[in-house]
Amino acid sequence: MLLPKKTKFRRQQKGRMKGVAQRGNQLAFGSFGLKTMESCWLTGQQIEAARQAVARHMKREGQIWIRIFPDKPYTKKPAEVRMGKGKGNPEGFVAPITPGRILFEAEGVPMEVAKEALRLGAQKLPVSCKFVIRRDYVESNN
Repeated sequence: MLLPKKTKFRRQQKGRMKGVAQRGNQLAFGSFGLKTMESCWLTGQQIEAARQAVARHMKREGQIWIRIFPDKPYTKKPAEVRMGKGKGNPEGFVAPITPGRILFEAEGVPMEVAKEALRLGAQKLPVSCKFVIRRDYVESNN
């Protein structure tokens, strides 16, 4: 499961997920990618489940890049606790996602294999995603 080794502060404010992704919205490493269409918080478990689904379908060929990391702590109060008395304890870590963000990139497999692998990975995520291809990509017949 993905989580930071160390954080400066234990608790963080919720923040707002307005607008579209300003960074991480272009393919940087691979020829194929999975781009989000909605905003949400992705947990480390969800990211890992999607990564495993993609890697299994690609049969460990090619390469996969994860372009997000859950480094924002979220808190939760115990069940049946009255209002007030401070903020809850850290429960886990999330990655805030805005529309247009590239989550995964793949390289080294045919387009059909990458498309199906990233589709299977997208099914594990709570957001709708889109398959994207590098602009200068050409299918090589070898």
